[in-house]
Amino acid sequence: MRSLNVLTLALLASSADAQTTNLAAAFAAHPQVMQASMSPDGRQVAMIMPGKGRAHGVVIVDLASGALKPIYAVAGDAGQISECSWVGNTRLACTVWGVFQGETQPEGYSMVVAMDDSGANTKMLTRRQSMDEEYAVNNGGNIIDLLPDQEGSVLMTRNYAPQTTTGTIVKADHEGLGVDRIETRTGIAHAVQPPDRDAIEFITDGHGQVRVRGTLNTNQQGYSKGAIIYSYRPSDSSAWRQLSVRDYSKMTGFNPYAVDPKLNVAYGLEPVGGRDALVSYKLDGTLARSIVFQHPSVDVGGLVTIGRAKRVIGVSYTTERTHTDYFDPDMKSLQTKLSKALGGEKDVGIVDTSADERKAIVWAGSDTDPGRFYVLDRNSNKLALLSESNPELAGVALSPIRAITYPAKDGTMIPAYLTLPKNSTGKNLPAIVLPHGGPESRDYWGFDILSQYFVARGFVVIQPQYRGSAGFGSAWYQKNGFRGWRTSIGDVNDAGHYLISSGIADPAKLVIFGWSYGGYAALQANVLEPGLFKAAVAVAPVTDLGELRASRSNSVDFLVEQERLISGNNIAEGSPARNAARINIPVLMFHGTYDLNVPVAQSKLMNARLHAVGGRSELVIFDKLDHQLNDPVALETVLQRSGDFLAAVGK
Repeated sequence: MRSLNVLTLALLASSADAQTTNLAAAFAAHPQVMQASMSPDGRQVAMIMPGKGRAHGVVIVDLASGALKPIYAVAGDAGQISECSWVGNTRLACTVWGVFQGETQPEGYSMVVAMDDSGANTKMLTRRQSMDEEYAVNNGGNIIDLLPDQEGSVLMTRNYAPQTTTGTIVKADHEGLGVDRIETRTGIAHAVQPPDRDAIEFITDGHGQVRVRGTLNTNQQGYSKGAIIYSYRPSDSSAWRQLSVRDYSKMTGFNPYAVDPKLNVAYGLEPVGGRDALVSYKLDGTLARSIVFQHPSVDVGGLVTIGRAKRVIGVSYTTERTHTDYFDPDMKSLQTKLSKALGGEKDVGIVDTSADERKAIVWAGSDTDPGRFYVLDRNSNKLALLSESNPELAGVALSPIRAITYPAKDGTMIPAYLTLPKNSTGKNLPAIVLPHGGPESRDYWGFDILSQYFVARGFVVIQPQYRGSAGFGSAWYQKNGFRGWRTSIGDVNDAGHYLISSGIADPAKLVIFGWSYGGYAALQANVLEPGLFKAAVAVAPVTDLGELRASRSNSVDFLVEQERLISGNNIAEGSPARNAARINIPVLMFHGTYDLNVPVAQSKLMNARLHAVGGRSELVIFDKLDHQLNDPVALETVLQRSGDFLAAVGK
């Protein structure tokens, strides 16, 4: 197989077309390959690649000739392509999502589009609504089964709104989430599972049989009670039987993810001894339960699957680094060989395979390597380069990440990642505490745009995995980072104290940067302990818990969110905007007007409150951008402005 380096070919007008000398622009550039998938026969690869600005396109690579062919593109303002899957050897289905301005607030939408590998015969797979439906459905549905035994067809969940005829009869049986089999070349749909107004999820066996259904447990007003009731079908019956109740507000109960038709089991995550474990249940009427894998220190992160049928081959979990435990012997052997061939210190993953699993797309990267995509041919035992992930960073010296622990005030040892500038003394440096978002999330070892950019600017960066982070078990998660904000934010502040006491940070140049909940932490850290940090940058931050709760009053999860956010006096004491007078340092904020996670009003309120008490604050607003600010020009602005703003501290 010849080497396939797509970076040498001008396909789309991306930021890789010219080598940039601007550090912020280099880090802000979209990855050259945003997603890759392999055709069932292993002859072609489809890649989602960036275009100009916010645009995305789909490019087909012929693996025999190396020829590349752009077949589909979406302008950034019209949405973004998030995923493409092969539904046959010459046909794909791609998901497009975006945000638009609704009557009162921004709203999200999605749609699924199928096309030939030439770009021809485009068909909309999302259900087209009729004029007599009572309300608009913005969710365009999801492909839940690629039907590997029925080339060109898929199973999709699709949403139905009730219909009226001459204003008198409501067809209630056509409301809710259902499953349809769709012939992607014609767009013709066949009902498989009738719409259910309470259904929110369906899981198949990877070969066309719907085996698991999830329905939302709601009260009389239609608000969620915070639980999903899962039901299953035995292989020889169409009747639903209860499988489990997953309380997602309390993180209890079995949460199914996949069905193995040969073993006739459902795989999923369930708390065992205070940590999520991989558990299976027999779907034969007995519900015989087996603990497949559990880790003594951390939660299981998820299942590892392969191929179009999503065959379960292993499980992943993260300690200091992410690990995969394969219970498929062939894949375990292959992973070992790939890790050895690509360097033992890299993370290596199988992205997709051909139907016979003899060809595969492989990705490998590390903390100092943004990553590369390869094509593996197991028959010839050859590995060919497909693409670098971030070619703009080829000339940038990245710094290794070190896993550490530091003491909180109560003596608890907090895990964290520490990154020092290359060739630095490691002492008396300008320093950034970088808390992650979520808060039900965590950081991972590997290439990280934010930390590596700031380290390249000369800062030392610490990323605390504060109590309230996900992945460390229920005792560590505690009440979550909002209800238990004093503990979470205290841990964040203690990361700063650690940098000072260890001599790593110059106390006069200790600053904080955060995005989303991390932005909340960047502000609230100064409410809890004024004077510790000398400046703060908050991107898309939560600033007022009461206002955030009110903004979600029309959500089905309103009561769940209220429980998640509110505890005792934390609206008054845990909202930075209500304690602006305690924040006596320079503050820089960024926010997008199309943010569906945290309304831009949160940053506007914080900015106004700071100005009202004589504070030093600046707010940069990006028009028509969402929570991720998924635009290279906007991200470059965030990086450059933040780096300059924080570097000025102490000078």
